[in-house]
Order: sequence, then C-alpha cells, then structure tokens
Amino acid sequence: MDVTTSEPSSDVAISQFFTDEELTDLALAADPHAPLDPDAVPWRGGSGSHPSLLPDWYMPSPMAIRHSRATQITIIFIVAGFLIIDAFGLCVTSGFISLA
Repeated sequence: MDVTTSEPSSDVAISQFFTDEELTDLALAADPHAPLDPDAVPWRGGSGSHPSLLPDWYMPSPMAIRHSRATQITIIFIVAGFLIIDAFGLCVTSGFISLA
C-alpha cells in the first residue's frame, strides 16, 4: 500500500492504489485530533486552475455574462414590478394579483 504520487489528479488515480475497504480502514484508524502538517495544501477536487475556498464540484465559480441593453431593462422592469406589488401588500403566488 505504498503510494508515492505527489498529487493525484482525480479519484480514479486514488482508486488504482486502494480499494474501498482499505480506504475505510485507513479513515477509521486515523487520529481525528492529529495536527495538520504545516506543508499541507487543501484538496482542490481536481481543478487547480484557480484558487478558491470551495472546490468546483461543490460550488462552481460564478461567470460574468454580458447581457444586451434590452435584457437588462426587461430584468429591471420585472424586479421593480415585484417590488411594487410587494410594497402595496399584494400577493402573486398563484400567478394572479390578489390581496395578501
């Protein structure tokens, strides 16, 4: 069970060396209160392209998309409409404007 890879790139690389039973035994035998190695680096989940606090498989990085001017105006009107409806104490849950 000697693994001499510096940084596995995916779960496939790990599964070539260990079976699920061996990984379970290693996890159960590990000391949960052992201090971390000062040179330890966080696992990035296979994507080392950009540093992030959360891995990409958990929460991908947001991507900025440029919308046209007409799309921006439409979005503003829809949001403003909902805010005005809420300000007057009305409800649109069923799709029809009614008193709340």
